[in-house]
Amino acid sequence: MNPNETARTWQPQGIEAGVHLYLSAADGDIGALLGARACGLPISVTLCPVSEWIDTADMASSAVAVVQVDADSPASIKRFERLAEMSDTPLIAATYEPPLALVRLLLKAGAHDVLPLPLTLDELEASIGHIRAEPKAEVVPPARTAHGKLVLFIKSRGGIGATAIASQLACRYAATEARANRQACLIDLDLQFGDAAFQLGLQPRLSVCDLVEAGPRLDGQLLRSVAAVHPCGLNVVAAPPQLMPLDAVSSDQVIAIIERATREFGTVFVDLPANWTNWSLSLIARADRILLVTELSVAALNRARRQLDLLGDQDLGQVPLQLIVNRNVRKLLGGGSPVKLGDVEQALGRKVDFTVTDEPEVLAAAIERGVPIDEIRRKSAIGKDLDVISAALAADFGVER
Repeated sequence: MNPNETARTWQPQGIEAGVHLYLSAADGDIGALLGARACGLPISVTLCPVSEWIDTADMASSAVAVVQVDADSPASIKRFERLAEMSDTPLIAATYEPPLALVRLLLKAGAHDVLPLPLTLDELEASIGHIRAEPKAEVVPPARTAHGKLVLFIKSRGGIGATAIASQLACRYAATEARANRQACLIDLDLQFGDAAFQLGLQPRLSVCDLVEAGPRLDGQLLRSVAAVHPCGLNVVAAPPQLMPLDAVSSDQVIAIIERATREFGTVFVDLPANWTNWSLSLIARADRILLVTELSVAALNRARRQLDLLGDQDLGQVPLQLIVNRNVRKLLGGGSPVKLGDVEQALGRKVDFTVTDEPEVLAAAIERGVPIDEIRRKSAIGKDLDVISAALAADFGVER
């Protein structure tokens, strides 16, 4: 015994909160989970029938509870709904081959995630990691703007880094909004090659496809259940995991999603596909701001010019559009005669509104790790450029910061 220790130091600390699994049988890899830890939390198991009531006082001592649900048992589903309603413990539902309708129902009921049975440690850790990364609920509900704002990203061509700019900018904007008790959302409508969620280190089980399929059942609660929440506070609706034809959705479906999102979150960022569709033109007409991303190359500027011409031909030239030149090299190192900023106005007939510095080592590392660029380098040139764009958007929208 150390005589310098006080009685306060040796007060009992109680049982360590952990992950409690409420399952009907110990099958699959459950034996490997016993005594293991998930995200640093100890795992314990209680075997009980899928419809037997679970004492919420018992769950209260857990950091996370995983509750088995039987898709063919209404009593089992009702049990989970009541537990989610009565308990403050984060709940994960676990079920065999969960149909999409059941996943939606459980998420709407309050499940933080739905995992397939048998459970694996990797999936359990991934799910718990997302729960622990979620910002804690504020006592004051997030303020909503009277009229939400829609910001669209269009790219002069694929591969110029428009999605990286969209995801990183939306992250920074949302983090600033969160300090004022407001929210922002990023919706990836690049239905074939969208990877905004991936670039932010998110692995949501649901996507924009689920919002399309919801049809008239789409509401704010369903929208929030589909959106993954990034630690910065940004709500992210991912692109479909499988390639989806661009004409598989209609303008009415897309507009319904966007209108709901702007009412629910306030400021909504949308990453559009490189190819034009009727619904993307409908969104252009609805947008409060368009950010056209290009780079200093002849091919990129040629396609940017053609896109500006298309907007003019469709009588959409009046929509507020700003031009972002990505991968701007501030100081030319080496020979060659690349296109310069001064050439852009001549090529496009308009000025450059913003530039984003070319820092591939910073951006590539952020994408590989799925984190905001500030976690790679706190004071980067690209970060400063994105702050300028974020502040300009806030000023244009009359947002107090």
